[in-house]
Amino acid sequence: MSLKYTNKLQGKRVVIIGGTSGIGFAAAEAAVEHGAIVVVASSKRDKVDRAVERIQKAYPDAGDRIRGTTLDLSSEDVEQQIVALFDFATDGGKHKLQHVAETAGGAFRMVPLAEVTPTAIAEVAKVRLTGCTMLAKISMRYLEISRTSSFTLTNGVSDAKPTTGWTIMAPIGAAKRGLTHALANDMKPIRVNCVCPGAVKTELFDHFAGDGEQQKIVDFYTARTLTDSIGAPEDLAECYISIMKNYFMTGQEITADGGYLLC
Repeated sequence: MSLKYTNKLQGKRVVIIGGTSGIGFAAAEAAVEHGAIVVVASSKRDKVDRAVERIQKAYPDAGDRIRGTTLDLSSEDVEQQIVALFDFATDGGKHKLQHVAETAGGAFRMVPLAEVTPTAIAEVAKVRLTGCTMLAKISMRYLEISRTSSFTLTNGVSDAKPTTGWTIMAPIGAAKRGLTHALANDMKPIRVNCVCPGAVKTELFDHFAGDGEQQKIVDFYTARTLTDSIGAPEDLAECYISIMKNYFMTGQEITADGGYLLC
């Protein structure tokens, strides 16, 4: 029997930046599970190696379909690093990529308005805007130019519902939505979309909590959803897979926040 839906990613080449932990790792797992050939990238070699090993262990029959390399979107030589990543993922340009997904936000420090500086703003924007724009620019050389290809960004919901201390992050989030819309035009017919998670229990989530504070933060966000829960990386992975498989979706923000914006 020919599988019309579940085989859509079979043999497709997928690159996931930030695919070594949290949401990105779950998206990489899901892509491998759907039959894709996946490359994960992160700024630290040891994290890359651990992620590849974990996926190979979870999917022993798919061990040759998962590889990894390094990429630091905040680096001064970011363009050269992106080229090296895509050369690696395409075996030196022998193959075309079908899907690129960015999930590489990384940790950041909440800065009160009184302490905001131009440097602090630039640091947050370095990966989320500058790095992502360079990623889009260079990916055009390696992606198959088709509506079946996709380029996916990751954002959040802070721009739509900012709380105290989000003076830097909220406008960066709004700018990333604008970047999504602009790239959808500039990269057509390649589809460009953005996944916007609410609170999700990842390693980054733990970064914001001190010792013994994790449960308090979980309870705080759980009480502010319609699902009485916070998200799991596996929940968000479905968004990335859906975007890759839906050839009529572009220029959209896909929000998965448990109803947080409605509370």
